[in-house]
Amino acid sequence: NNMWNDIKLGELLHYKDLIFLFVKKNFAVQYKQTILGPLWFILNPLLTTYIYTLIFGGIAGISTEGVPQFLFYLASYSLWMYFSTCIIQTSKTFTGNASILGKVYFPRLVMPISTIIFSLINLFVVLAMLIITMFIYFLRGDFIYNIGLRWLMLPILVLQTATLSLGCGIIVSALTTKYRDLAVLVEFGVQLLMFATPVVYPVSSMSVKMKRIVMLNPMAPVMNNFR
Repeated sequence: NNMWNDIKLGELLHYKDLIFLFVKKNFAVQYKQTILGPLWFILNPLLTTYIYTLIFGGIAGISTEGVPQFLFYLASYSLWMYFSTCIIQTSKTFTGNASILGKVYFPRLVMPISTIIFSLINLFVVLAMLIITMFIYFLRGDFIYNIGLRWLMLPILVLQTATLSLGCGIIVSALTTKYRDLAVLVEFGVQLLMFATPVVYPVSSMSVKMKRIVMLNPMAPVMNNFR
């Protein structure tokens, strides 16, 4: 109980303007001195999805459960991009903002939460692209959807991803204040974790034994349900 009282979640409401300012700062820093600017919100997922489709769908010939390959990998990329970005950026919170943290008081959760919100904007853009892509395939008759009420799970799955990446990122961020090498290891580890998560392959393509092992990964069931 004392641990939860120390967090003081209610105090974050008084600093909502500061959270918004950090979101604007993250946006400005990421696209400062770039020619295309916010267009990278669109170009990055499109190019990455195309590469996934070419390598894993075309060359490797991995099954996509009858779903059009580009659509399959765009859906996978959208959630994984959100998770990986959140955990990597959150893990750099304390070391990257040490000068600010030492000068003025504000709840330390303000910075990682602002990172989660900024990444959420990017996720919304990719999800809009995903919906447009689904609609195009539907009009062409390439794929028929039977979504029903499953779309109601979307906010829950995004929230799960946000809290998981926030928790892991904060733990790593606290450790990097003493062990700076962890920041590099996290980026490398997240890349490896993608292959231990059903991002570029469906769970149905695995044996029962391997499926049980992969599903121990907390992101595996979230990714599977999301897709």
